[in-house]
Formats: sequence, structure tokens, C-alpha cells
Amino acid sequence: MRALLVGVDFGDADFNAGLDELALLASSAGVQPLSRVTGKRSAPDPAFYIGSGKVDEIAALAAEQKLDLVIFNHVLSPAQQRNLERKLDLRVLDRTSLILDIFAQRAQSHEGKVQVELAQLQHLATRLVRGWTHLERQKGGIGLRGPGETQLETDRRLIGERVKALRAQLSKLHRQRETQRRARGRNHTFSVSLVGYTNAGKSTLFNALTKAGVYVANQLFATLDTTSRKVYLGESVGNVVMSDTVGFVRDLPHQLVAAFRATLEETIHADVLLHVVDSASPVRLEQIEQVNLVLEEIGAHQIPQILVWNKIDVEDLPPAIERDEYDKIGRVFISAKSGAGLDLLRDAIAESAAAAASARQSRLEHELARLEAEQRLDFTVVPEASVAPVPCPYPLSHPVTHGGSK
Repeated sequence: MRALLVGVDFGDADFNAGLDELALLASSAGVQPLSRVTGKRSAPDPAFYIGSGKVDEIAALAAEQKLDLVIFNHVLSPAQQRNLERKLDLRVLDRTSLILDIFAQRAQSHEGKVQVELAQLQHLATRLVRGWTHLERQKGGIGLRGPGETQLETDRRLIGERVKALRAQLSKLHRQRETQRRARGRNHTFSVSLVGYTNAGKSTLFNALTKAGVYVANQLFATLDTTSRKVYLGESVGNVVMSDTVGFVRDLPHQLVAAFRATLEETIHADVLLHVVDSASPVRLEQIEQVNLVLEEIGAHQIPQILVWNKIDVEDLPPAIERDEYDKIGRVFISAKSGAGLDLLRDAIAESAAAAASARQSRLEHELARLEAEQRLDFTVVPEASVAPVPCPYPLSHPVTHGGSK
């Protein structure tokens, strides 16, 4: 499909980088982006998001180049999307719909497909109003009162029932993951999760460390399903569990974050996060910020991180470990593709695992000491001569009676 990309500059410093990312997203979805239309505004237009003059420019360009699709690098309201489609007589997608479409193409596991379908239905539910041409009321049959449901109400009811069923399936999958995590917790297995911006090289690094053979491609969201493998790091540490998770992107749709919460919980329960960064990207600092925003949204921002500066072969940087003023590992410079610096990364993971084991042992010793202090009994021997006899409060000739009567 041939597409035209549309971006509106509201004064953002990374506007061009965002439009370049939209082109990568379109290519990842199997769309060929041919042209771009940009403009500057102080606020979105309520009817078309862009001005009516830009809409005419898009219509002329689409007719000239025989385009099939118009993709906006923004989130459109249902009314704006309908108005644009009527005016342009073309299919119009916003950024959220494009990302959902990519996720639908890439999901392989049952869990991934359930999560994507849930996110799509939640997005579709907001766009049913006058989004159909068959909204006439259905005829009431024999024995039925009134004109019956509208097709819109039927669609909403069916979507609601399907969403309920999908959430029940995800809840079951969540319980299964909880059982697996509890088993790892009982064995005190150190867990590592790879997080980072999409296409930063997480899956390539995961394969280099675990030999797992996870699908790798130079495209956004090449991997959606979480994969976990054991990695042996020597006698002092033993095995650690490493998980490869879905990549993040700026303005990640909230429906996807909510639907993929079960998958992202592998990140929440990790002992350390390997935050993989594309060191060759000119907007790497903004990408780090976007990843941290998503981590905060899912409640994983307090987990210790090691920044993994990947693709140093592109920048001709040497492999190295960078520490902060407290001698803690801050960054590790590697190339997952060439293998440079992977031994340093393994040492960094082993050091984190040893520190976590030491901290766990200290907590255990502290807890045992506290319990012993609470349960300690003070047996003090009192000399027999110093014990005074206790007088009986009742005369022996008058026995005590109970119940209030003699």
C-alpha cells in the first residue's frame, strides 16, 4: 500500500525524529510511505486536526500519486478521523491504529494474540458512534415490544461480551505466570529483564547471551512475546533467568500498555533491568526518557537498572564499564551484533546477582535476629526464702459458691 504521512508541529524539539519514526512504523506494517505533509499550528483543528487548506493539499497529492492511505503521527478523535475520510475519500489512520495493526501482525503466541485483540476492541469501542452505515433500528419480531436494538447498541454489546471473555483468559494466564514466578522465588533464582526502546537490539542481545534463537529483524516491534531462558554465570552465581520483553515507543497507546500488563509483569518482578539503548541514535536520550515513563506507568521504575549502551560498533566506541561515585555499575558499552563487551556485561550481571544475594542474606539474618529477640524467654531463678506466702481470700470453712446462690 502507498501512504502519505502527516505531521503537525506544535513546537516540539523532536518533531522531525517523530516523523522519521512514523515512517519506520509504516514500513514495519508493510506500507510504503511515499510523501510527507507537515504544518505548524498552535492547537489542533477540532474538525480535521490540521487546517482545511492542508486537507486540500493532501487530497491533491493523494490524487496525483494515487495513494491508498493517509497516516497521521498523532492521535485523532473519532470525529476527526470520520471528517478526514469523508473529505479525502481515503482510509485515514492515526498513530494508535498503526501501532495496533503492527502488533496484530506480529503476535505469535496465544497470549500475545489475546492481548492484541483486547487492545483493538477497546480502541474500536470508542469509534462506533456514526462509524457505520447500518444504524437503522432492527424490526421488532412477534412477541417483542418496541423497535428493538439499534445496530450500534448490538455492536457495543457484542464488543463488551468479547472484551469480558478476553479479560478472563488474560486473568488465567496471569495466574499461571504468578505460579512460575513463585517457583523461581522459592529457588531464589536471580531474574533479569531486557527493556528498551523498540529496535534498540534487545532480541539480538538476548540471543547473544542465551543462544535462544529469538526472531530478529531491523524493524520496529519485531518481537512481541516474552521469552525467558536460563543463563549460567559461573559457580559463584549459578543460573539466572533472563527475559526478553516487548519494546517501547513514544506515545505507546494506553490500550496496549493495559492489555500487555500481564507480559510486562515479567519486568515488574525482575531483580535488575538491562535497559538497552541504541547508542547510534541521535535521539537516544529522549528514547531513554520514554522507556522510563512506561516503566513508571507499570510500576517498575524502582527496580535497579543497568544501562546497556548497544551498537558501539557503529560509533567506533570501545567496550567498557562505567561506574558512578558509589562504585555501582551505571553503563556497559557493548555490541550485541559483534559480541564486543559481552564478557563485561556478564560480569556486571554476576556482580548484581552477588550483591542481591548478599542483601537477601543480610535481610534474612536481620529477620532471624528480630524473631529470636521477640521469642527469647528470661528465666530468672528466685530464692525460695524470698517468696512470701499468698493468703487465701476465702476461709476454708466457707467454700466458694458459683452462680450467685448458696
